[in-house]
Amino acid sequence: MDRDLEAKYLEALGKGDHEAFNMLFMSYHSLVKRFLLGFIKDEDEVLDIAQDVFVKVWTHRKLAASAESFKAYLYRMARNEIYNYYKLHAIHEDHLEKYRNQFIWVDDLLEERILAEELGLLLDIAIDNMPPQRKLIFKMSRKDGLSNEEISHQLNINKRTVENHITQALSDLRKVLKVVLPFFI
Repeated sequence: MDRDLEAKYLEALGKGDHEAFNMLFMSYHSLVKRFLLGFIKDEDEVLDIAQDVFVKVWTHRKLAASAESFKAYLYRMARNEIYNYYKLHAIHEDHLEKYRNQFIWVDDLLEERILAEELGLLLDIAIDNMPPQRKLIFKMSRKDGLSNEEISHQLNINKRTVENHITQALSDLRKVLKVVLPFFI
C-alpha cells in the first residue's frame, strides 16, 4: 500500500473510521496470515490469531494510528501472538520468555541487534518444527560443524540422504525468510 494512502487511512482509523479500518484490513490481512503460517501450521489457529491481531488494531486504533510504521506495528503484534501461541502450548517456554523480557526493556539504539535476535529465534522455531531426522541432520551439519560424510557415518545412512535433508532444511528456512522479510523492510 502506498505510504500516503496508508497515512490517510491510519489518520482516519485513529478517529474511529470503520471504512479506513476495512481498507487496512484488506491490505494487510494476507501478509499477517502468511507470516503466521510460517510458524504455526494449523490454518484455523492462524486465521483466529490474524483476526485477533486486527481486533487489537481496532481496539487500540489510536496507538496503531500513531505508529511510525504500520507494517512494523503489525509485525510486532503478530510476533507477540506467535510467542503467546507457543507459550500457551508449552513449546520453548523458557527460551521465548527470555527474549520477550529483553524486548520490553530494549533501547531503540539496539533495534537492529534485536531484530537479528528475533529473526534467529524465529529460525530456531522453524528448525524445531522440522521432521526429527531433518532437524538432527541440519543441527549436526550447521551447529556441530560435521561434514555430510561424517553425519552419514554417525547415523549409518547414505551420504546422499544427508545432502537431501540439508537441502530440504535450507529450503524450509528460505520459505520462513520469505514470509518474515517483508516485515523487516
